[in-house]
Amino acid sequence: MRPPISILLPTFNSAATVRDTLESVKWADEILVVDSFSTDGTLAICREYGTRIIQHEYINSARQKNWAAPQCRNEWVLQIDTDETLEPDAREEIELVLASVTERAQAFRFPRKNHVLGRWMRHCGIYPDYQTRLFRRDHGRWLEREVHAHIVVPGEVRTLKCHIMHQGMPNISKQIRNLDRYTRYEADEMRKQGIRFGWSRLLVRPWLVFLHRYVWLKGFLEGWRGLIVCAYLGIYDFLAQAKLWELEELGLEQSPR
Repeated sequence: MRPPISILLPTFNSAATVRDTLESVKWADEILVVDSFSTDGTLAICREYGTRIIQHEYINSARQKNWAAPQCRNEWVLQIDTDETLEPDAREEIELVLASVTERAQAFRFPRKNHVLGRWMRHCGIYPDYQTRLFRRDHGRWLEREVHAHIVVPGEVRTLKCHIMHQGMPNISKQIRNLDRYTRYEADEMRKQGIRFGWSRLLVRPWLVFLHRYVWLKGFLEGWRGLIVCAYLGIYDFLAQAKLWELEELGLEQSPR
């Protein structure tokens, strides 16, 4: 018999996507929603699934999850985002591995399928995109990064076969809206790590990012989607470097949220 599982689900104005996420994990023993004071119908949808809801001011993803995870009631926690779902056969594999798990195993990672403009992409370096998401509550913790934080555990991390499905770029407009926020966080993280602005980083790195993804990692095989993704990642790097210059030039401790 497997141990009970808690789902940790961060939300903010996610009414358009959260139902699909909840449908994919409704079999779990507990769903804990940590909400950043949504103003749409997100919480009403979550209540339909019998979730337990807590609210907390959002500073960054790592702090939000590190605050919420200890409040899960079960030892094993599966964290998922509102633009993600689990594959239909994920439950069977998760229950099977947890039924015989040893103390050495403290976390499991999933391959993630990133969907771009309605299609899963195998190239550009975004597959298998392993994500550590199933972990022992008292051992897992997100690294204190401003953006793209991941879980670390002191023990063994094993790999599952079932996928997380990620609607990473459902449309270009959404991705452009995210661009300002995430490049701001990226600049804050570089500043925190002591990375200094350099003109070569601004003028050369973005092109190298694009070429590495598009040529070496075969983004060109994905057609127009590959070109769009690789160009986006180059622009992302350019704007993050530009915002690092802005932080240094204006003498700010941290860019505005």
